[in-house]
Amino acid sequence: MTPQFIWLGLIGILVGVGASFTGLGGGFLMIPLLLFLGYPAQKAVGTSFLAILIISISALLAHNKLANVDYRVGLLLGAGGVLGAQLGARMLEHVSTASFKKIFAVVLLGLAGYLFFQK
Repeated sequence: MTPQFIWLGLIGILVGVGASFTGLGGGFLMIPLLLFLGYPAQKAVGTSFLAILIISISALLAHNKLANVDYRVGLLLGAGGVLGAQLGARMLEHVSTASFKKIFAVVLLGLAGYLFFQK
């Protein structure tokens, strides 16, 4: 086992806890970590989505056991998200990794500010 393989497994555990606890999908943790490991933005986002798919299924099962899932709302949001995901992936192809880092940071700071100052 290589050190990077071990680190990726540990990152997966961290992201799984963060995603299941916050409901943010894990990308807010995984993307910066993959960028730190040297992945270009496009590959970091795509790789993150594969990992998030697996983590999300596991989190859904856990939250379902606790009766914390509104399937109607989730399916409606997911249906809209399918279209948005296709558009977003195509848009990202035209953004450099350096620009992506700045955009991602602004989004995270905006979200953090909103949550921090919300009553």
